[in-house]
Amino acid sequence: MTVSDPVVESVVATISRSATEIRQGLIGRRGTVDEENPSGETQAEADIWADELLGDRLAAIDGVGQYASEERTEIVDCGADPSAAESYAVAVDPLDGSSNLKSNNTMGTIFGVYDAALPARGETLVAAGFVLYGPITTMVIATDETVTEYELSGGERTVVDRDVTLPAEPVVYGFGGRVPDWPVDFREYAREIESELKLRYGGALIGDVNQVLTYGGTFGYPALESRPEGKLRLQFEGNPIGYVVEQAGGRSSDGTQSLLAVDPDALHDRTPVHVGNDDLIERLEATLA
Repeated sequence: MTVSDPVVESVVATISRSATEIRQGLIGRRGTVDEENPSGETQAEADIWADELLGDRLAAIDGVGQYASEERTEIVDCGADPSAAESYAVAVDPLDGSSNLKSNNTMGTIFGVYDAALPARGETLVAAGFVLYGPITTMVIATDETVTEYELSGGERTVVDRDVTLPAEPVVYGFGGRVPDWPVDFREYAREIESELKLRYGGALIGDVNQVLTYGGTFGYPALESRPEGKLRLQFEGNPIGYVVEQAGGRSSDGTQSLLAVDPDALHDRTPVHVGNDDLIERLEATLA
């Protein structure tokens, strides 16, 4: 599958070609640096390196008006007017799950292509997806037409599934945050789910979400007692992942509404994130209500 819009296809092609290089470049970059990202988290050397690599390449694409990253405080003006026709903003989490570098576990790259100036509602996304650096490097791309999974090798994309949809019968779940920090209503919901589904939680959002796409089920990083706004970033994680799951036939929620309907106040806004099969998200919202 080729994305019909040439600018969006250039973004997707650039990320897919860069993925093999990013994966190889993780070697020797497993340490942290004495810096924090705008969310106050310690940065890995690989976070900064992957951000610079993707930022340079994506900003050079004609038709990309803005580049924003979880690793940067400010939006990068790429020259094109982000409000003009055929001009897009690209938001990236260059290395989701980089804390897994030390233990050599799964991580990925998340991206969203917005047809609006950032920060923007998820409803303005025209494409979103992720690269998963697992045993095999794969890429999932969602557009308004379909969700497609590829294997990546040597900069080339090979189609694995042209129409990714959540299985009707859910199998797995994964919930982030410390259990004592969960609000009482979410604990009630979690107790129900854990009696029905198998736990799959690896500490990298993208790996846990891919389990849900593959087997059906739900992933959540809820509002916490210590952090009611949630942990994950709306522009870089919540919106792109919500878009992928909704386009694959599932639902997303911040606990009350679709993630794609949330109005952002700032680039690095956090949000609770819940995605999965329709009935599981409906039950979540009913319990939290």
